Amino acid sequence: MYAVIATGGKQEKVAEGQRLDVELLGIDEGESVTFTPVLLVDGDRVLATPDDLKGASVEARVVGSAKGPKIIGFKYKNKSRSRKRWGHRQHYATIEIVSITA
Repeated sequence: MYAVIATGGKQEKVAEGQRLDVELLGIDEGESVTFTPVLLVDGDRVLATPDDLKGASVEARVVGSAKGPKIIGFKYKNKSRSRKRWGHRQHYATIEIVSITA
């Protein structure tokens, strides 16, 4: 059984026991969070309509945090000595999928 959940403006395909990095949820480590699935596949059945997914949920637990790759940005304007360099590193929450209920 697997489900497709929406979090942080993205959709992720998840199964029980899977760990994945999602955008920060504002929840402390060790706490649980519930997602409503966008799509749920249970063997031969596919649940995709809002009426089918009314009772479905995906339970996850926050197990830690992670950092994404460092991204370097640079602006340069010719003949004006204008240079601007910046960096960014996205922070993520690592979650583990505990259960998927249909």
